[in-house]
Amino acid sequence: MSVRSAIEWTDATWNPIRGCTKISPGCAHCYAETFAERFRGVVGHPFEQGFDLRLVPEKLNDPLRWRKARRIFVNSMSDLFHEDVPESYIADVLQVMAKANWHVFQTLTKRAERMHDLLSGRFRWAAELPHTWWGVSVENRSHGLPRIAWLRRTSVCHRFLSIEPLLEDLGTLDLHGIHWVIVGGESGRRPRPMELAWVRSLRDQCQARGIPFFFKQQVINRCKVSLPVLDGVVWSECPDYDIS
Repeated sequence: MSVRSAIEWTDATWNPIRGCTKISPGCAHCYAETFAERFRGVVGHPFEQGFDLRLVPEKLNDPLRWRKARRIFVNSMSDLFHEDVPESYIADVLQVMAKANWHVFQTLTKRAERMHDLLSGRFRWAAELPHTWWGVSVENRSHGLPRIAWLRRTSVCHRFLSIEPLLEDLGTLDLHGIHWVIVGGESGRRPRPMELAWVRSLRDQCQARGIPFFFKQQVINRCKVSLPVLDGVVWSECPDYDIS
């Protein structure tokens, strides 16, 4: 677990799984893959195997050892609902989340259909945990909007969207049942462009529904700017997590 995270909308990260595989345009310039592959072959490094998917059971109990309440991003370097992660291991992760109920767990996936199936079935008990948040990544209309639909069909306490990297105008979204929206542009060596008009549209839709809106990052003059100003305001709204 990383005690502190540079990710603007969380406090810490927890990675009982490492590595992933690409499934949509949002994965093209994956920051996690770029970081992990730098260490492929470095003996003893956590990413000695690069970004190959692997389970890390020795990290499972980390949140239980962390006594101070935190917002924890689950698998920032992977995807809990990846098709190659066994259901038995997902159960182990969820059991730790259930036990460590002084934290808030933020789980984000691009495998929205599998998340829906598991949280609506075998792991229905986990969907009902009040200290868990469940989100999907959204990058464009063709891949992202179906994920939002699957998330909305999933009966969980809290739903959020990570619209990053925002690659096109998403138009009018159905935000019924969505409790938080995070938006950001792509960074890295060759970031794909993001227009502020797309961000404004999403902000305005969130404001109209009273949904907290978080503008995470933007590339300005080839430099990543965290929490950029949009129309004179830094949009860093967060839900009331009620942790102490």
